[in-house]
Amino acid sequence: MLLLPEISVFFFSVFFLFCSISKNKNNIVSFGKLLSLLVFALTALGIANNGEFFSGAYRIDLFSQIFKVLLGLGFCLVVLMFGENKEIEDAFLSEYYMFLGFSTLGLMMLTSSVELISIVLALELSSYSLYVIVPLRRAQGQFQIEASMKYLFFGAISTGIMLFGMSYLYGMAHSTFLSDIISVFPQFLSKPIGILALVLTLTGFFFKLSLFPFHFWAPDIYEGASNSTTTFIATIPKVAATALLIRITMLASPDSFQLVNILMVLAALSMTFGNLVGLVQKDIKRLLAYSGIAHAGYLMMGILSMSREGSASAMFYIMIYVFMTLACFYVLLLLSQKGENVKLNDLAGLSRKSPLLALLLAVAAFSLAGIPPTGGFTGKFFLLTSAFRSGHLTIVIIAAVNTVISIFYYLNLVRISYSKEAVSIEPIKLSLSEKFLCYLFIFLILYMGILPLGLLELFKIAL
Repeated sequence: MLLLPEISVFFFSVFFLFCSISKNKNNIVSFGKLLSLLVFALTALGIANNGEFFSGAYRIDLFSQIFKVLLGLGFCLVVLMFGENKEIEDAFLSEYYMFLGFSTLGLMMLTSSVELISIVLALELSSYSLYVIVPLRRAQGQFQIEASMKYLFFGAISTGIMLFGMSYLYGMAHSTFLSDIISVFPQFLSKPIGILALVLTLTGFFFKLSLFPFHFWAPDIYEGASNSTTTFIATIPKVAATALLIRITMLASPDSFQLVNILMVLAALSMTFGNLVGLVQKDIKRLLAYSGIAHAGYLMMGILSMSREGSASAMFYIMIYVFMTLACFYVLLLLSQKGENVKLNDLAGLSRKSPLLALLLAVAAFSLAGIPPTGGFTGKFFLLTSAFRSGHLTIVIIAAVNTVISIFYYLNLVRISYSKEAVSIEPIKLSLSEKFLCYLFIFLILYMGILPLGLLELFKIAL
């Protein structure tokens, strides 16, 4: 029962492993949607579990279980969003679902890992599964192969740097357990070697978050991978990366000015670079890639606060970020007839073609821009407040300026879909399940904006 989330997603993958060697390839998408709902239900059942495995290397507590529920929900939504536009060839669908499941399994394991070797194994299980599915796209071409090679190349480099940092942590504490490292590490934190070890170790998670300067892979992978694969990569891995960033930054104390300054510089560069380059993007997936780079910078404000309130704000923000980014990608999935990339001009006349899709895009864009009463506004408010209370006024001002810059290209999505006329106004017909998902995303984004405090208190208890 303690391992119910992991076991459920493992059997999801094993089921599709057997489907891949079966001659009958019918109803793969239907099986995927049904089993993903089961995975989420079983994951939610285990939220109150507590326990340890492998001599304390694998910890199950409220903190890890909250992240697993979010991972299970995100995974379920990605699978439910998978359209009928055949962007993945039927022959590879079974393997596609299998590797999606294994990647989610690795991310779930990552949130419970409190020992360095366990962290690396879980991270690699997740990463290698994604390396396989990035080039799986019907319209094979230069973009897909290039995206796959870049993701593998940058992933390998970031893992190598992370292992180098972990070797220093092990050298200091003579143990791979985070609990042992925490007791020894403070005496090294005032020395350059301590800061270097922690920053190098965090590199692997900065890569997952696409935080500057570990962001180079994101725009090309977003553009080259299929829409469904990009939807997964843009959201789910960032949840587990946030969990581990919070765990590992607990090694440091709030008095560690050098580390806080490094994180502050990375956050400022990330949000500024992401927003400025996002202004000139024409491909919506590349725009969302630079948006993700900027939001990684916002997220770091909660982590560099080095407080329980700041970490709770980061947990809240990554949750709403998942929902509003999934909402944007769902609009792209429904607009894309043959799995092609959607450009800004393709949004023209969307409000007449499908008022519901235009509304969903507007709500998601307002949330990403941080306009009330959406969850994006509330999440940014919590992050800015926690950073301000910790005395980091400079980063608060930089974040506020960047929020104003970002409003231009987010609201440009709404402007084009509502005020620009299309060449042909052919209605987009949505099925009942597609309408349900649209309304669900709108509800979640507005609910987290209007009634956020219960979730925030739950996150503080988990911390």
